[in-house]
Amino acid sequence: MELGLQGKVAIVTGGTQGIGKATAVLLAKEGACVVIAARGRELLDSVTAEIRASGGKVAGVQGDVGKKQDCERLVSEALKAFGRIDILVNNAGTSSTGEFESVTDEAWQTDFDSKLFAAIRLARLAIPEMKKQGGGRIINITNIGAKQPRAKSMPTTVTRAAGLALTKALSKEYAPDNILVNTVCIGLIKAGQHEAKAKKAGVPVEQVYAGMAKDIPLGRVGQAEEVASVIAFLSSDAASYVTGTSINLDGGTSAVL
Repeated sequence: MELGLQGKVAIVTGGTQGIGKATAVLLAKEGACVVIAARGRELLDSVTAEIRASGGKVAGVQGDVGKKQDCERLVSEALKAFGRIDILVNNAGTSSTGEFESVTDEAWQTDFDSKLFAAIRLARLAIPEMKKQGGGRIINITNIGAKQPRAKSMPTTVTRAAGLALTKALSKEYAPDNILVNTVCIGLIKAGQHEAKAKKAGVPVEQVYAGMAKDIPLGRVGQAEEVASVIAFLSSDAASYVTGTSINLDGGTSAVL
């Protein structure tokens, strides 16, 4: 299927690992110019070099999207590199959970800054540029806990639930501008944080994934590339009538649609 991404410009936050990296690689393969943002310089340079080596057009911007000034610099650098913005993938942020009484104000604020406020600020900066092109795509990465929070799942489930509300509200406000806004609600996906957990416990990572998969109807943990495929679809002409929608990408885990 032709996705129509040739020459489009996409910003992908958290773009050096897991879902973010897989998304950046796939969008570049489909012909988009990709701007990846991350805090770590070493991985940023490695991923941008990898994409360039495969013939992709890419720029890397080091920064923390939990900070207002870094969001502004990211958009400025994207425009400097490629002159426009068509796609924004708000992917930054890891899953931070704990017992409610143990979660500090600082932990709450950090989670809101890195997930919700990053999405708010970047959307606010990117939307005027999308209007100039006659439309655009915003894809917010949330999780299934935003719809069905479990015990000891804060602050992540609260900030992700806010991300769902942001998605729906933006989709309605900017539909007349042909700016389509959707969210992918992920379940358990293979990621560096799980590999680090396995290493710390001194067990093979596949053993960790096997344990995680016990309650997943499909019987396995998802791959970052599977998430990237859905993001690429939502970014494309093929999804031209899809907005204000959440897609559960969880192997059938969630009990709600």
